Amino acid sequence: MTSDSLSMTFSALADPTRRAILERLRSGKATVGELAEPFEISLPAISKHLRVLEKAALINRENAAQWRLCSLAPEPMREADAWLSRYREFWEHSLQQLGEYLNKSTGDNDDG
Repeated sequence: MTSDSLSMTFSALADPTRRAILERLRSGKATVGELAEPFEISLPAISKHLRVLEKAALINRENAAQWRLCSLAPEPMREADAWLSRYREFWEHSLQQLGEYLNKSTGDNDDG
């Protein structure tokens, strides 16, 4: 994943409406109307969110008869997760060291 596509992925994920749309698509394909249903925003606003998700390659759109179906495209999320995992390892190690330090400090205070 290039840093530009990574930026597009994180930018698209920054909006709670777009994250909710992706969450809905985890259960399967949906029409624009079905995706818009739980939100109190206009269809054009939903369409703008879908364009952002499509540009970031997080969703696919296809024509099925008179419907435009959207589906989840998980590859950019996998790539973002792989990028984040390097930092997850760093934080887990740092938190482990902090825990060990706190255990030592607490043990020292128990002595007297």
